[in-house]
Amino acid sequence: MLRNLIILPEAEQDVAEGYVWHEAQELGLGEEFLHCVDACIQFIRRNPQMYRLVHESYRRAVVRRFPYVIFYEYLENTIIIYSVFHCSQDPQKLRSRLP
Repeated sequence: MLRNLIILPEAEQDVAEGYVWHEAQELGLGEEFLHCVDACIQFIRRNPQMYRLVHESYRRAVVRRFPYVIFYEYLENTIIIYSVFHCSQDPQKLRSRLP
């Protein structure tokens, strides 16, 4: 069963910046990045409780092949994606995004 999905604008910006950066490194790599992020999000939609809680009600899913994690919340049949976070970033940046 697919759940309702809300991707916050900040998370969309994370994906756009990741795409631009990877595409600048190698033609087509940005597309592969988008594909892997989308596959991870679709897995989350099908199995939102698969990933463990990492902080309060927030969960973290690892994006295959790229050093990114998706932070989300699953509340009453709705998934809210807060961040598509590059693992080398300062964790304080992430904390400021989670309500």
